[in-house]
Amino acid sequence: MPDSEKNASPQVPLRVANDIQLDHDIAALRRRVIREASRATDLIRQSLMVLTDSTEAGINEIREIEREIDEEEVRIEEECFRIMALQQPFGSDFRMLTFCLKVNSDIERLADHAASIAKISKKLMEIHLTWPKAMLEMIQRVPLMCDELLRAVISADPDAAREVVARDKAIDKLDKQVFRELTEIIQLNAGDASKYMLMYRVSRELERVGDLLGNIAEDIIYLVTGDIVRHEHKAVSNKPK
Repeated sequence: MPDSEKNASPQVPLRVANDIQLDHDIAALRRRVIREASRATDLIRQSLMVLTDSTEAGINEIREIEREIDEEEVRIEEECFRIMALQQPFGSDFRMLTFCLKVNSDIERLADHAASIAKISKKLMEIHLTWPKAMLEMIQRVPLMCDELLRAVISADPDAAREVVARDKAIDKLDKQVFRELTEIIQLNAGDASKYMLMYRVSRELERVGDLLGNIAEDIIYLVTGDIVRHEHKAVSNKPK
């Protein structure tokens, strides 16, 4: 038997073992990202609940969970880099790792916004003002986006992801409508301007939440289809008529 064949044969089972380990590591990493996405979207829902039924205990619980998500974000990032360094993945495996890295960061930012909403709700606890209609609609729509996104993440469903992207555009429009409604309200109630501006801060937080959910959805579309849709709306709007 030629020496080349003798030397090559032990490498085959080693390569197979490495592939199996890589598959195992990536699957475990994906489960962790899904779990954190679920926790972060639940935290968004929880933060919206304390807007209308605010308690110190509820606010503190949101802050504690947000800290836990922060810590897990660092651990997931470290695991991504460990796999990249030791396994040197390519192709679809590399795409999955870069997806996990980016989405992991966006998930942590979702938790940050949930904590910010909880912080604002604490200031609104003793304030009894009428919420703008567009604001109430945002509060209803964002949890639906969270549900759709989680379905897209778990199932790697590009259609559900595209629905999230479409819902984000609606949230952007509602945020502008909230600004117009609050401007009119403040003109009639100048003494309560600072209180109504707290409401607008909630609207801005929700607009950013919508953007992050949309970003994650766009990354899911890229992961599954290879299509980059992030700037599609700009390309359409800039197309000559």
